[in-house]
Amino acid sequence: MRETPAAHVEAQLVRVRSLCLTLPQASERLSHGGPAFFVREKKCFVMFLHDHHGDGRLALWCAAPEGVQPEMVETDPERFFRPPYVGHRGWLGVQLLTVSDDELAAIVTEAFRTVAPPTLLRELEAG
Repeated sequence: MRETPAAHVEAQLVRVRSLCLTLPQASERLSHGGPAFFVREKKCFVMFLHDHHGDGRLALWCAAPEGVQPEMVETDPERFFRPPYVGHRGWLGVQLLTVSDDELAAIVTEAFRTVAPPTLLRELEAG
């Protein structure tokens, strides 16, 4: 795989960050060497990764509802993958350069919904 220019990496991080931090009580901090986004600073719902252990991907790993990961990976393996470490828990890997802004917004929101408590889901719906 080709090297992703630093400007592209930063632009994608800004893109992900802008979506994640608009969600109720979402925060960002470093986790496992990269930016990660949490609900109430406790439950991670999205991790941003660039070339993780030399995999060549500019991607996010995100929480996903049960059954979504295998369906997406089977249907579109060029865009979606089973990430290491968290894939066994159903998390989904997403190649950032292959998804539109609308798709990314839906993916991030669904990841948030997967881990957020009911009170924040109500707040999101009232939004």
